[in-house]
Amino acid sequence: MKKTALIMAGGRGERFWPKSRKNLPKQFLSLTDDGKTMIQLTVERISPMVELEDIYISTNKDYKQLVLEQLPGIPEENILCEPVGRNTAPCIGLGAMHIAKKYDDAVMMVLPSDHLIKYNKMFLGVLRDGCELAEKGENLVTIGITPDYPETGYGYIKFNPDDSDGHAYAVERFVEKPSLEVAKEYLETEEYLWNSGMFIWKVSTILADIRKFLPDTYEGLKKIQDAIGTEEQDVVLEKVFPEFESVSIDYGIMEKAENIYILPGTFGWDDVGSWLAVGRIRKSNENGNVVDGNIITINSRNNIIQGGRKLIATVGIEDLIIVDTEDATLICAKNSAADIKKVLENLKICNRDEYI
Repeated sequence: MKKTALIMAGGRGERFWPKSRKNLPKQFLSLTDDGKTMIQLTVERISPMVELEDIYISTNKDYKQLVLEQLPGIPEENILCEPVGRNTAPCIGLGAMHIAKKYDDAVMMVLPSDHLIKYNKMFLGVLRDGCELAEKGENLVTIGITPDYPETGYGYIKFNPDDSDGHAYAVERFVEKPSLEVAKEYLETEEYLWNSGMFIWKVSTILADIRKFLPDTYEGLKKIQDAIGTEEQDVVLEKVFPEFESVSIDYGIMEKAENIYILPGTFGWDDVGSWLAVGRIRKSNENGNVVDGNIITINSRNNIIQGGRKLIATVGIEDLIIVDTEDATLICAKNSAADIKKVLENLKICNRDEYI
């Protein structure tokens, strides 16, 4: 069966401010030592399995030109520009309708554009197992990450260890981000995986479930599909899509559907959620500093320092994040990285949009 992919690339990446901005969000930045952007790495990663003409990018119209520049091999008609953000269920439904318009049916992989994977061959092996399971029936397949510490920032998925085909396990339930104590309990049971937000299914399967559980969204998506390839395509999309309920695929479909299976992943996954991830994915020097740019460090340890041509010199500092751009500089304690979004909230209140 034909293999296709939908890469979701509409996020703002606010926790990577000040490098990530509304006109150049995280997925279009290079955060690794190889110089490739996150969305380029995502496409490159799946290229052994999916042809470029069968890769779809879901984003918003503000980022269409960035996609064209960074992914020149992707057909322009495969760049799906949402008029407004409506969470992942309408996003995935729109991608499924476009694929269904092109093919009778196909396997559809859904992947975020801002994850990093260390072991690509192992990741491809999991994807192949997922495609095989999706083809067998009306199965919804998700990829879970084997947890190695009690993370409170991720959702978890409970699986049945006694219901397995050798690769995948039957899913019992999706659970929200837990407290630290609950996360420790999850880890001890060895029956929970981190929710990665990656999915595999046949287009016909996911559209049938959208029709069943989100009927109003399905009817709107059908109107959009009927207009694909016509002069009315953009007009219909602009009119219908904003009317959709904003709902995640987890809440709208996965928590209600049957035949859900999960494949455990141990392929060096990182969701690159904040500047702290740079400390995990880039090499540090002998003092534990991860630096990029014109940097001098003296008696400074365990810092993340990102700059440009301007010299940044640090003396006697520890556990800080320093990010310098042309018009803004961030200085943040590592243990306050989650509060970087509050800077943006303050900028919005003060109408200082030029820094957002």
